[in-house]
Amino acid sequence: MITIDKTINSLDLAEVCFVCDLKQCKGACCVEGDAGAPLLEEEIGQLEDELEYIKPFMRKEGIIETEKNGIFDFDVSGNYVTPLVNGRECAFAYFDEQGIAGCAIEKAWEAGKSTLRKPISCHLYPVRINKYRDFDAVNYDKWHICDPALKHGKKLKVPVYRFLKVALIRKYGEKWYNELCQVLENQEIEK
Repeated sequence: MITIDKTINSLDLAEVCFVCDLKQCKGACCVEGDAGAPLLEEEIGQLEDELEYIKPFMRKEGIIETEKNGIFDFDVSGNYVTPLVNGRECAFAYFDEQGIAGCAIEKAWEAGKSTLRKPISCHLYPVRINKYRDFDAVNYDKWHICDPALKHGKKLKVPVYRFLKVALIRKYGEKWYNELCQVLENQEIEK
């Protein structure tokens, strides 16, 4: 484990190689699971404020779900998550012509219509953050649907922390990320 500021970071961030391979997994993380994507309270506010700008990028089923039941739900632990369509797909998921799932929130952001890129939990995946009173635990989350990403990452020799550079900087800032890189790369040299 590596401690930086108020985070405790798993060595898996450097030891596991990972690069999404959407042609293989088809964006399964937007579809599989027992709950929607974890949401921060401030993300709920942004979604409420910008839903009308995101709707043009959503599927009809997702729009109906958010209009009927709202833009968030609760998981079994009582945490905020995105609502689901058909009991499994994120309400904000859309499917391209190859059947690959993508994020309507991110599509709206790319088009300059939304200030929310996508939920940070999605942007950071395969990293999950567990919040404790005094620190965040930053861990790699192994999920079988991401096996193609593990193979692809290993082939390209890209560790998780490099693959998630933009998302980690978004969450913790550039100074924190640079310190993480320095510690992980020094550790690699010592091996």
